[in-house]
Amino acid sequence: MAAIDPVALELVDFLNASPTAFHAVDEAKKRLKEAGFVHISEREEWELETGGKYFFTRNHSTLIAFAIGKKYVAGNGFSIVGAHTDSPCLKVKPVSKVAKGGYLQVGVQTYGGGLWHTWFDRDLAIAGRVIVKESKEGCVSYSHRLVRVREPIMRIPTLAIHLDRNVNSEGFKINTQSNLAPMLATSVKAEIQKLAEESGPTESKDKKIADKKKHHPLFLQLVAKEASCEPEDICDFEIQLCDTQPSAVAGAMKEFIFSGRLDNLCMSFCSLKSLIDSTSGEGSLDDEVSVRMVALFDHEEVGSDSAQGAGSPAMLDALSRITDFFSPSGTKMLEKAIQRSFVVSADMAHALHPNYVDKHEENHQPKMHGGLVIKHNANQRYATNAITSFIFREIAEKHQLPIQDFVVRNDMPCGSTIGPILASGIGIRTVDVGAPQLSMHSIREMCAVDDVRHSYEHFKAFFNEFSELDAKIKVDL
Repeated sequence: MAAIDPVALELVDFLNASPTAFHAVDEAKKRLKEAGFVHISEREEWELETGGKYFFTRNHSTLIAFAIGKKYVAGNGFSIVGAHTDSPCLKVKPVSKVAKGGYLQVGVQTYGGGLWHTWFDRDLAIAGRVIVKESKEGCVSYSHRLVRVREPIMRIPTLAIHLDRNVNSEGFKINTQSNLAPMLATSVKAEIQKLAEESGPTESKDKKIADKKKHHPLFLQLVAKEASCEPEDICDFEIQLCDTQPSAVAGAMKEFIFSGRLDNLCMSFCSLKSLIDSTSGEGSLDDEVSVRMVALFDHEEVGSDSAQGAGSPAMLDALSRITDFFSPSGTKMLEKAIQRSFVVSADMAHALHPNYVDKHEENHQPKMHGGLVIKHNANQRYATNAITSFIFREIAEKHQLPIQDFVVRNDMPCGSTIGPILASGIGIRTVDVGAPQLSMHSIREMCAVDDVRHSYEHFKAFFNEFSELDAKIKVDL
């Protein structure tokens, strides 16, 4: 058996460090800083230079990183790979305290279009971010802290077949409001409640009473422990449930990756690593005339309409600020730069399922190990056109990388990506692509190790060669 591809092993590490979009961005920040990228803030003036490498975040869940070619001048284009950091999940409600049938439960809301039946009978933990009140020498401030309880503390058990005799013949049907609340503990253990309520200082009594009405004290204790604070210092949080089973290279031939959140952390990782590696080493940006960029957005799974989604001005703001910084006073170069730019919208694709072959159109059946899938849709659910697919395919052929095509069946609805949002919102040339996978939107998904390598190599080649290739395309095209 061949050695496991190190890129796949690195992806597994990234996945295991990223149970939420907040953690994914935090892990990305660490990798960028190690590679020499400088953390800048949208709240401050930017000081940029050619050959420089930078990144910023929004809401701690969206990240944009870029490297400026040493031959870049204002008006030149941007070579961009865009992906998203979020995945379907169950998020804890603002008032989560539920008690039924002698159990303490946690109220959750569905985020995105998840396969919710896959969340049953799984060992569940929690992760997310907490806003914590800090008091030091009479001064009060508020901090953002990541939390992650790694131990299995919740479960959503299925109903026994003896109480649902027709489940195998009629299908497993659930009501997402009444059947998805996970169990936290049994209420008969009154000592648990008592200990939780009595913890912390006696002051802030009103705050503790308010929290008790919204969340189980036991739940707040678990969160506070991970945030290294007292329960009464928690001002607010965004917490979601996550599977405790780690991501892994698996299969009899070690050819697959089994994991949650492959859609779309796989593409996020491959784009991030390709940017880092294409800009590392002496002279890597010496002949580059463009800006290489990766944009990892939050909220794709729910439409991208947020301050940190692809529908926000985040990318346009970045393009504008970079262009303006290098523009002579009084000149406007952004429109010119946009027309010279290109976005690879990278979002996982649907691999052919051996048990449901009829779900794919006969001539468009993406296979695992077959490389990135170019997505086409005449109704603009994907932003690919002949020019953008040609550019991406030309790079593949030069490096002998496999490439596939996908069109959804005419009698089935087609999903969408950040591609059409960026193409229509900014007016930038875009191609939609993705690595093939199975079990999309399940709590546990799978893809092929080979396709991780193909994706990484393809994105890296795009960064290294797009500017030269684009210069050969006649403007009137």
